[in-house]
Amino acid sequence: MVFPIAPHLFSQPLTSIIAVALLLLQLPAAAILMSRLIKGPSRIPPLEPDSPTLDLLGACTAVVPTLNEADRISPCLEGLTSQSYELREAIVVDSYSVDGTGDLVKAAAQKDPRFRLINDDPLPAGWVGRPWALNAGFLASSEKCEWILGIDADTVPHPGLIASLLKTAAAGNYDLISLSPQFILKYPGELWLQPALLMTLVYRFGPTGTGGDVPERVMANGQCFLCKREVLVALGGYEVARGSFCDDVTLARYAAAKGFKVGFLDGAKVLKVRMYEGAIETWNEWGRSLDLKDAASGGQIWGDLWLLLAVQGLPVPIVLCYLLFGSLPPVGVFPHFWLLGLNVFLVAVRSALCLAIAPSYDTTQASGKWLFWLSPLADPLAFLRILISALNQPTQWRGRKYEGSSGFEVIIKTN
Repeated sequence: MVFPIAPHLFSQPLTSIIAVALLLLQLPAAAILMSRLIKGPSRIPPLEPDSPTLDLLGACTAVVPTLNEADRISPCLEGLTSQSYELREAIVVDSYSVDGTGDLVKAAAQKDPRFRLINDDPLPAGWVGRPWALNAGFLASSEKCEWILGIDADTVPHPGLIASLLKTAAAGNYDLISLSPQFILKYPGELWLQPALLMTLVYRFGPTGTGGDVPERVMANGQCFLCKREVLVALGGYEVARGSFCDDVTLARYAAAKGFKVGFLDGAKVLKVRMYEGAIETWNEWGRSLDLKDAASGGQIWGDLWLLLAVQGLPVPIVLCYLLFGSLPPVGVFPHFWLLGLNVFLVAVRSALCLAIAPSYDTTQASGKWLFWLSPLADPLAFLRILISALNQPTQWRGRKYEGSSGFEVIIKTN
């Protein structure tokens, strides 16, 4: 297809001013982005399943916070059962589920005595449900365990996960490690949207296994969050993250600021997760916490929004504008040629990153797999979701409603 050239469009003062303004907005952000992405080839390799050694005997307690998880907890329970003798106990902290979650845990305990079901106390003012449940599990854990592993009910731990984590922590002298999982995708909408949302994290913090040097930029994932007991004791448990909707990042950054070594590594080979069902739930639930505002200063939040707008929100619309209006700037015409060239480059980088993140997705059960490769077209929506989330405080999360900032909650009873 040949696009006609309309030189008059590129000689109008207003369009030139807009193009210059966009270049000034985007060029610094593009430089920052490339300084982060260039670290990708030298990142720490993904964890591999491993076998324990005798020095790891009974070294770890797993804590699983639950609230009405009956539809998805079984793979998690089976995965924990598959762990070897390094797992001393698995404490499921249930917030009085009404869907039979507790019964499934009790059934698992009949086969594996390492499982223990407890209920957390009513949620106090100022606390979010997840860190409150994790704190309850930590306090109930055996003091003989050197490590506490917080793990979500929607995860699928592979055999050898915990042994791999413990050995990686020892080899790297980590005090705290969390993992990015392999995401299970099934439906067309989420295949298109979810990779774009994930890319907002890659753009802000770099590829998994490359960050952690600056406490304010530390990334973490509470779906699989391993921490030394002595570190949690020193930090006062999960108290510092009590009111945070991104408690994992809040706690990890606080630990890093206190001088503890924190790692965020690739766990796609040892852990899977099925987070949400479809694009709407992915937009509503996962997008709600991706701004990470509870773990960042106002300056960080607005700086990240600027970067995401410049390198993820704008490139596709700018390129489409030039193409759909049927005009391409002549070679060398400033600033339009350079603006189009920059954004074509950014779209090309984003498209190439689909190859890099493909191992982070399990699409074996998916329909419309080809939509994954069109996920760059969802980038403007991903930026919009982060912007909306940054400007609003969550009022509902995982079956609880929160009123104001006090942490008051009402459990939504669903059958």
